[in-house]
Amino acid sequence: MAKDHCPDPLDAVRRPVATANGLPNAHYTDPATFAEEAKAVLMANWSGLAVAADVPEIGDAKPLEFLGIPLLLVRGKDDQVRVFNNICRHRGMILVSEPRKIEGAIRCPYHSWCYSTAGKLVSTPHVGGAGHNTHETIVKDDLGLIEVRSHIWRDVIFINLSGTAAPFEEMHAELIARWSEFDSPHYHGGPESTFQLDVKTNYKLAVENYCESYHLPWVHPGLNSYSRLEDHYNITEMGKYSGQGTLVYRQLKGDDGRVFPDFPNLSEFWNEGAEYITVYPNVLLGAQRDHAFAIVLEPIDHAHTREHIHLYYAAPQTDPAMRVKNATQWKEVFEEDIMVVEGMQSGRRAPAFDGGRFSPAMDGPTHCYHDWVARQIQTFRETD
Repeated sequence: MAKDHCPDPLDAVRRPVATANGLPNAHYTDPATFAEEAKAVLMANWSGLAVAADVPEIGDAKPLEFLGIPLLLVRGKDDQVRVFNNICRHRGMILVSEPRKIEGAIRCPYHSWCYSTAGKLVSTPHVGGAGHNTHETIVKDDLGLIEVRSHIWRDVIFINLSGTAAPFEEMHAELIARWSEFDSPHYHGGPESTFQLDVKTNYKLAVENYCESYHLPWVHPGLNSYSRLEDHYNITEMGKYSGQGTLVYRQLKGDDGRVFPDFPNLSEFWNEGAEYITVYPNVLLGAQRDHAFAIVLEPIDHAHTREHIHLYYAAPQTDPAMRVKNATQWKEVFEEDIMVVEGMQSGRRAPAFDGGRFSPAMDGPTHCYHDWVARQIQTFRETD
């Protein structure tokens, strides 16, 4: 007798927005489901890891973890930023335990194997016995640091851990073209232009909330007082990104009326327009005439996310007091979202919740993200 066919709950997620359900609870609350999603979504695609401004000078090195994997950012002598597994090829020892400047080579603290900032193995002291620094079985050219495939766009360092994703420029060609007017340099605002938020929520809920403007009147009353719900529009590209924009962006002004310099050669739309887009799966970007921001969502585990926020400007030198004021303003806005994303995370513990429904008029960007995540998981299961 034929076995009964069990419907895949992800099929309901991928229905048209008017009839779709959201992702099932397990995708927010179950560690095993998170582990599968890590492979299918975060490792298989171009995920945000950090920003190039984290290693601003030649020789700077910063250790990081992504999904528990020890990684190392290094700005090499050629001024290129690379991402390596932060482990020695000898016995797997962690190479760099805290941010520092690499003056000569990256030296393993265990047996002193040394690597260049480009990842090449350059020294293996006593590997052939006391006083013998070579051995015929230790081929240096074969034992460089394990490099992780990476790409930098708008200063964000994207990584593809599986090594199987299409090239970043190909995968995100539509978004790159959409924001091609912002191809001019972006200058990080420095220490006063970066901050972190630790949030007790699944990273996807931070994405889902950022994608839509539906919540503005109730969660961001200050912002909604001048950038009203009716001034916003949805960005619902069924593919690799979605988000929302406003037609009434208002520039920050200093006490003397000064504003930040604009990015050059922008069209008239950006005089008062601004857009806020998620680059799937975990990077939130904002584009405005006079500054930009990038938020890299670090998925600590299924119910904990660390948000790394960075602000950028069109000129390398801008007024420090205004940068502080701008960062303070954005931090207040982003902190207003913590209550709702943590509340939704708690709500996912209700067994009867079926993933929820979407407003066809207001939730299109969030549904696009759910559809994309569901598709990544189904494709992974078919090929695994």
